[in-house]
Amino acid sequence: MRIREDYAGYGKRATNVSINQGLLEAAKALDINLSATLERALEAEVRARKRERWREENRGAIEGYNAWVAEHGVLSSMFRKR
Repeated sequence: MRIREDYAGYGKRATNVSINQGLLEAAKALDINLSATLERALEAEVRARKRERWREENRGAIEGYNAWVAEHGVLSSMFRKR
């Protein structure tokens, strides 16, 4: 299951960031759009952190379910082809 955030309804907001000078010069030389690149990287990082937080918050339920399946099997096993 993929958790997707929709940020399309939000406007843009200017901000200041500090970037390694050499990296910035190399990015400019390659015509890399800094704003678009940062947005993609930041969205990926936010998604990863939210996924990890969800896993941590639900660890007990997941472990409980896995223990139940280990003891009783999956509910859909009668429908699986062998």
